[in-house]
Amino acid sequence: MADRIRSDAGAASRRRFMQQAGAGSAAVAAATLGLGAQEADAATAPAFDATYDIVVAGSGAGGLASALFARWQGNSAVILEKAGSIGGTTAKAAFWYWVPNNEAMKKAGIADPKPDFLKYVARLSNPQGYDPGHPRYGFTQWEYDMCSAFYDSASPAAELLATQGALPYRHVADVPDYFAELPEDKAPRGRVLVPKEAIPSMADGGLVAVRTMSTKARQEGIPIRTGMRVTKLLQDKSGRVIGVEAKDELDATVRLRARKAVIFATGGFTHNVELRKNFLNGPIFGGCAAPSNEGDFVPIAGALGAQLRNMNYAWTCPIPLEKAIAKDGSISGMFSVAGDSMLFVNKYGLRNVNEKLQYNELAQTFFEWDGAKAEYPNLVRIAVWDQRSQQNSASAEYGRLIVPPGTDDRHVIKGATLAELARAIDERFVKYASAIGGARLAPEFLSNLQAAIARFNQFAKTGKDLDFRRGERVVEQLFNGDVKAEPGRTNPTMWPLADSGPYYAALVVAGTLDTKGGPKTDTHGRVLDARDQPIPGLYGVGNCVASASGRAYWAGGATLGPIIAFALRAANAAHAEGRSAA
Repeated sequence: MADRIRSDAGAASRRRFMQQAGAGSAAVAAATLGLGAQEADAATAPAFDATYDIVVAGSGAGGLASALFARWQGNSAVILEKAGSIGGTTAKAAFWYWVPNNEAMKKAGIADPKPDFLKYVARLSNPQGYDPGHPRYGFTQWEYDMCSAFYDSASPAAELLATQGALPYRHVADVPDYFAELPEDKAPRGRVLVPKEAIPSMADGGLVAVRTMSTKARQEGIPIRTGMRVTKLLQDKSGRVIGVEAKDELDATVRLRARKAVIFATGGFTHNVELRKNFLNGPIFGGCAAPSNEGDFVPIAGALGAQLRNMNYAWTCPIPLEKAIAKDGSISGMFSVAGDSMLFVNKYGLRNVNEKLQYNELAQTFFEWDGAKAEYPNLVRIAVWDQRSQQNSASAEYGRLIVPPGTDDRHVIKGATLAELARAIDERFVKYASAIGGARLAPEFLSNLQAAIARFNQFAKTGKDLDFRRGERVVEQLFNGDVKAEPGRTNPTMWPLADSGPYYAALVVAGTLDTKGGPKTDTHGRVLDARDQPIPGLYGVGNCVASASGRAYWAGGATLGPIIAFALRAANAAHAEGRSAA
């Protein structure tokens, strides 16, 4: 009976695809089956349910942009989305996109020469090998070529999306790069664009981008099919990828032919625990990528001999422990560590970090290993703040821990005194002991916390953090969040914590926005095999493939800028592919 249900569901799925593909595609699909019957290997030729020039897996920025760029060149395209709704991680993002040498910069007279741009990204992505006198600045040829291609194509991609009405933007000229103070960065401001209709805080940019791009896709006749998980690539006898096999929400199989190419844009492996443990460098507890980001493309492309690269890297960020353990799909990375009367301590009560470091760099500090004690002393950090910050810095945006009344505050721990707060924190440690290696607060936690606050308060009074230089870099003030204005204050990131409660705390661990390793691609998005040769007909865009950024997070939008650039390059290359005869 169950087999009959699955069979009926499969037949229904195939009928639905044939109907939705339109008469032209249905006719081509029928012709394909007829041709297959005449070939020598007809017995093993797959029966396709619909045919398109380009089949795209994933409906985030990479998938939507790839399909649109392909369609604007006259190709038919379909988008398959594994989840029940469209947008993937893009729908959760602020959607700043970092576009070097963009048209708005040019109009504003902001120069962004390519050699200087490449020096900046090389300095950050390959710090141990950076050489400003080297022809490639210390980059490997692949890294250099990929970053060069990004520079060349990001602005044309952004302009095409904007002029076609898919992604109108506004220029956020004052947003600095994350390492704007480095001498290599000759254009430290001006590279960030955001969707034009985003709210002033820009926190909803992803929702806006998904809405405008998907609306345009549907206007262009691009079907977007949710609940469709691509499970297999189909090849002809020459090894060329000619289509995909997918499972719908009823586990029925659908096969789609790609006359020119298949483009994957399915995100990284944030929610695949096995891949995280096998490849990432430190103890990652989860992340804020879409729950569907399980690294599907790694085994799918691996089955065709794809070469993997940069699997040890991720776009990292601190995240709340409770939401990570609950696998809360709404979780956001802490882009902004808000509050001026706020500090971080570890389980010993020691403050040992600049809390306002940008999120990728802050997350790396959780991975410090104490070889003598055989432990990660900063595995779980505790954010501590007072009533002042609670009243003046609360926000539900950008993953902030200090949230307004009436919002989800399950991560917040409260105490009328520091002693009461410490007891409540330890109780929370006990609750999650199985997830944090049985860690507990050290006996000296409270006394060290009191000392840490006293020392921090002395720094806050002068505005100079002599231990960690908090607030001295422009990017740290960018992500400071709202604080109470204080006349004459020189450092808006610091203010003394109150001498009396109530006090608040939250447990913070390392997570990812998403991973950035996967099959290696060339500058046209073509997936490469172990010999650095393209696998015919197979492309990858975004976090499902290897990023040339390596360990670096160059600036806000440094994920999405390259995504739209390589979506354009992949679509262009796929368009040039000859149509398969399979």
